[in-house]
Amino acid sequence: MKFFSKMVLLLAAFLFLFGCAAQQMNNIPPFQATKFDGSLYASKVDNFMIVFDASSSMNQKYNGTQKFDIAQALVQRMNQTIPELGQTAGLRSFGHSPAVSGKPTELFYGMEKFSSNNLAGNFKKVKEAGGTSPLFSALSATGTDLKGLSGKMNAVIIISDGLENSGDAIAAAKALKALYGDTICFYPILVGGSPEGEALFKEIAEIGGCGFASKADELLTSAGMAAFVEKVFLTKKPAPAPAPTVKQRVDTDGDGVYDEDDKCPGTPKGARVNAQGCWILSHVLFDFDKAEIKPMAYPLLDEVVAIFGKNPGMKVDLQGHCDNVGTPEYNLGLSLRRADAIKKYLVSKGVAENRLTTQGFGFSKPVGPNTTKEERSLNRRVELHPMN
Repeated sequence: MKFFSKMVLLLAAFLFLFGCAAQQMNNIPPFQATKFDGSLYASKVDNFMIVFDASSSMNQKYNGTQKFDIAQALVQRMNQTIPELGQTAGLRSFGHSPAVSGKPTELFYGMEKFSSNNLAGNFKKVKEAGGTSPLFSALSATGTDLKGLSGKMNAVIIISDGLENSGDAIAAAKALKALYGDTICFYPILVGGSPEGEALFKEIAEIGGCGFASKADELLTSAGMAAFVEKVFLTKKPAPAPAPTVKQRVDTDGDGVYDEDDKCPGTPKGARVNAQGCWILSHVLFDFDKAEIKPMAYPLLDEVVAIFGKNPGMKVDLQGHCDNVGTPEYNLGLSLRRADAIKKYLVSKGVAENRLTTQGFGFSKPVGPNTTKEERSLNRRVELHPMN
């Protein structure tokens, strides 16, 4: 049992030490990809190319971790974070171990509609680093990759340590800028801490005039990669216009005419009103040039008597009107005689006289034009206006 216990303790110690060593060798932080809502964002770029450094210098370590592993993690995490919004995408690497490719630069993915799964599957082919660092060749080939694609914005993301470059990467970036003008932006990401690489990438970013240089350390975290992807790839969609407010239409006095259209608010319930909400005794009351009430109008007046009975505190101003035939002076008198005729009838039916007043307005307040016989008849009327 003692021997067995010692073996267990030795094994535990070994695993602990191995785990600590592995942790020290791999300083890549844990990661959870941010998911951007496609309903809230649109793609800022139409086409993008990831230019990946697979040269021998990437086998060197940076802070205890192989730079190639850091670069791979960057591509994987970027690929998981970029939402699929119809962009055209590609991945081109340069350098290469002979086990990967015999070419100084090769397009391993694209150019095609961006698919995170397809990019990830093809990126697995770049499984080890080796060879020289022909960033110049990769940038030159990117100019051909982008040729003929639709859209007005191209993003070139360079993931490299910026070391041992064969050829003039600055010249290649300038040639791309000359070819695509304001439609191309460079976003180099430095893997490692090389001052020469940092200076190179800063200059390349400035050539585009719209991109920026970053460091891998800043983008390996979930938050860092999300901020990078949002800034480079996405733009927020404008907020949808708020639904128009439906104004609640109100008919306070219940006469069938909404308050905003009611020229005579406060009419009693049951009163016959016109389109303006005014309590009106229509043109059937009087013939042309007459102030005598026509017998056919008696039922209408009896309705008015009933409304007075239901509203014992109500007082009403009777307002007479005419059409425009005749002089203003004559029609003023005629309209007042019509109002007085209505008053006389209501009083005869039991409405107290002190609840009624009369006015005449002649043809000064027509409810319609006076161009035809029918239209003129509508203006021969008496309106009832309740008084406070």
